[in-house]
Amino acid sequence: MSQMSQPGDVRNVVLVHGGWVDGSGWEGVYSALKKQGYAVTIVQEATTSLADDVASTKRAIASLNGPVILVGHSYGGAVITEAGNDPKVVGLVYVAAFAPDRGESVATLIKDPVPGAPAPPILPPVDGYLLLDKAAQGARPMATRQED
Repeated sequence: MSQMSQPGDVRNVVLVHGGWVDGSGWEGVYSALKKQGYAVTIVQEATTSLADDVASTKRAIASLNGPVILVGHSYGGAVITEAGNDPKVVGLVYVAAFAPDRGESVATLIKDPVPGAPAPPILPPVDGYLLLDKAAQGARPMATRQED
């Protein structure tokens, strides 16, 4: 992250959704931030790979003038962790999100959760895709691509 600006000077916010959802989940946050005068961008990730989602987020960052705060929910936390290396990024906000360290991925984090943490209803990767546990969700499995 860059140190180019004080937090009060930041007017650009980029919102990054989690897996198995889309950017519409940020609608309420988007509206509230817009009312307060922020320039808000919601990244619509394909969730086909972390690299693709980071690239989409970096394109959103590049389209903005000035410093940027990235906000990620769930899987979006992994995306903002990677995209946060952009020089325009001055802050990362994790909202109930994965915050992987160097060498970690969402797959490694769910494989070995913090003691006492609830187990997410995500099955181990199959051909690079994470699947929701059908039994735990009460619905058919849904997939999102995740690299190790």
